[in-house]
Amino acid sequence: MLKTLESFGLSRVESEIYVYLAKVGPCKAEDLSIGLRKTKRQVYPALQELKKKGIVASRSEHSALFSALTFEELLTLFMNLNAEKAKAIRETKEELVTNWQKMTKQNNT
Repeated sequence: MLKTLESFGLSRVESEIYVYLAKVGPCKAEDLSIGLRKTKRQVYPALQELKKKGIVASRSEHSALFSALTFEELLTLFMNLNAEKAKAIRETKEELVTNWQKMTKQNNT
């Protein structure tokens, strides 16, 4: 499962955090650090990155509780992101190919 998540663009630590939160449920960063045997310096940046990506959310209390999307929601998120990337490539394909041809033609002359 970790390799699959990494193939979606998550780092190893981000993948481990996601799996832990998905299995255990909401918990504090300190509990993640202990449960995963990772330093806080490893956990906090990964949590912030997962929050930016919309994969993890936090509830502010005395200490923030972090929770993860369900696996089905995560797959939908990745499918939508990849669909948007594919659409952007389709929309600019002709321009990209033209620029590529000009660049390679200049290098060959």
